[in-house]
Amino acid sequence: MPVSLEKRRREAEWMDDPQADPAILEDSLRFIRRINFWLGYTRATLGHLERFSRRWPRNQTIRIVDLATGSGDLPRAILRWAEKSGFSVQVVGIDRHATTAAAAQRQEPNLQIIRGDVLEMPLADGSFDYAITGMFLHHLDDAEVVGVFRIMDRLSRRGVIAADLLRDRRAYFWIKQITRLSNPMVRHDAVVSVGQAFTESEIVALRDQAGLSYAKFHRHFAHRFVLAGEKV
Repeated sequence: MPVSLEKRRREAEWMDDPQADPAILEDSLRFIRRINFWLGYTRATLGHLERFSRRWPRNQTIRIVDLATGSGDLPRAILRWAEKSGFSVQVVGIDRHATTAAAAQRQEPNLQIIRGDVLEMPLADGSFDYAITGMFLHHLDDAEVVGVFRIMDRLSRRGVIAADLLRDRRAYFWIKQITRLSNPMVRHDAVVSVGQAFTESEIVALRDQAGLSYAKFHRHFAHRFVLAGEKV
């Protein structure tokens, strides 16, 4: 029977389970890092940050927090880009999963990792220049997405970047093909991710409900969107 994608289909992803097999989870994280690279997911976010950097003072350290950092491929890309571009950038990654957080720290020793639930982190208002997140929002209920947007707005002095999947039949078809030879965890979570992803109108409505109208919607290659904007 064809899967209905008219509405979000909420379902738990195996990678989110605190009891997930560490070896299978590590293999899944490696696969996701390759996919993010091949399909340009990391570059999509980095491109918006690079656009913002045109107004950065060269004598200032830019602080960035990455919510639900996963295995840290986005912060790692930011740190490599900053070094090549001559910017001083510090990135803090937050993730609640022990295995995932450990993998992020191994991948990038210069990345500060805080283990904890993004929705309950006691971080001070305006303690970062930018708050970013990638492939996290589709794991959440609509009300939680609004909460995360408000947290990002509260933590950031300059702006936000939030990237995730778009939900449609083409995305569902292609993710099944791309993950066909991967492990069962990846195959399961990939289609679940698309099923609980967003349409443009849905994510824009949640953005507006959170009061982040300055974060403009951008559609990117491979059924990806980015909400990105600065406050001034």
